[in-house]
Amino acid sequence: MATYIEALDEPKDMPHDYLFLAGGITGTPNWQQEIVKLLDATDLVLLNPRRANFPIGDPDAAQEQIQWEHKHLRMADAILFWFPKETLRPIVLYELGAWSMTDKPIFVGVHPDYARRQDVEIQTGLVRPEVAIAYSLQELAAQVVAWSNGVGQQS
Repeated sequence: MATYIEALDEPKDMPHDYLFLAGGITGTPNWQQEIVKLLDATDLVLLNPRRANFPIGDPDAAQEQIQWEHKHLRMADAILFWFPKETLRPIVLYELGAWSMTDKPIFVGVHPDYARRQDVEIQTGLVRPEVAIAYSLQELAAQVVAWSNGVGQQS
């Protein structure tokens, strides 16, 4: 069973692989909730930056959030990216670009109606040709499950 960690909580030295859930939060459906359900049968530690109750009126909340994400992206053994159709997600594009330049396993999913889908496909293909773009959360979860089971390891 997967272990779920939500920002700003901290994992407690768990012996399993950590997977960071990178992707849209504001103005998007709660896709993280669906991917967590799809990955529940794994032994992964799922690091979710989407908080159930983000304190929008707290001027320090953004700083704490960004610091948590920065730390846990580095802590993660792999990163899952999801680009929903609702907005462009420039920060997620930035994060994908940064982590594409490393050898950390990444999983990239793009809603078929995402406005910059072709950019994600082309750029990812140029830098990380071993990454197969997924076009649904189910397909993305299947890639992660295969990786967590030692099948289809990415470099």
